[in-house]
Amino acid sequence: MVITTYNRPDALAAVVEACFVQSDKNFEIIIADDGSTANTRHCVDALKQRAPVPLRHVWQPDLGFRAALARNRGTLAARGEYIVFLDGDCIPQRDFIAQHRKLARSGHMVSGSRVLLSPALTGRVLAGQVNLPSAGAWQQCRHRINGDVNKVLQVLLRWPDIGRATRRFSWRRIKSCNLGVWRSDLDAVNGFDQSFEGWGHEDADLAVRLFNAGVMRKDGAFATEVFHLWHHEAGRGQAAANRKVVLERAANKTILPSQGMRAS
Repeated sequence: MVITTYNRPDALAAVVEACFVQSDKNFEIIIADDGSTANTRHCVDALKQRAPVPLRHVWQPDLGFRAALARNRGTLAARGEYIVFLDGDCIPQRDFIAQHRKLARSGHMVSGSRVLLSPALTGRVLAGQVNLPSAGAWQQCRHRINGDVNKVLQVLLRWPDIGRATRRFSWRRIKSCNLGVWRSDLDAVNGFDQSFEGWGHEDADLAVRLFNAGVMRKDGAFATEVFHLWHHEAGRGQAAANRKVVLERAANKTILPSQGMRAS
């Protein structure tokens, strides 16, 4: 599992703590750090002391929003054959790894989705007052009734691996905050495009190029949802330019990036 983070150690700790209590512990954690300060390093060092799975920290200098590069560095540091990308503000449910393992299938990527939290519930979670992965059905429903989450059925129900794959490409719910990809497929498209800097669409670009390379997409809804902690939106000055590149690559059937995780 590759977890991206940037200067939010309280959220990262909540995410990693949820990883520690996964029902399936046959995985490793790579913290892909996009230039955080020493507070994050201290947080990771403390987590390492009691980690039940291998945990490593990959850091790069803070030269702006470079999530694509951070994820590539995390991928290169990983030892497994299947990579699950998760963001450092997305708390997984206890069966997150188990569900991704069930859905993993050769020639496919699995795109999961998020449950969005309100600022108030986010504050209670980070204060240790609410443990979302351990919450029962009634408590999850109360969060929905109170308007603290945007959906609940996807958390309570589990849909089997039926009708999830599609041969048609869709932009819907492409999020690298919750995405499972085979290492061999990432190698084939040379990972994320590190020329994408600033917020926006580096995950869609990867998905488009994977699809162009013949990798089908599977919908991870009702299986792999994560709880997305509230935060202020990042600046989106590059979003339009990045989206234009993705649209061109979709039309041109582009597979390889301008600047991939391995030098050509």
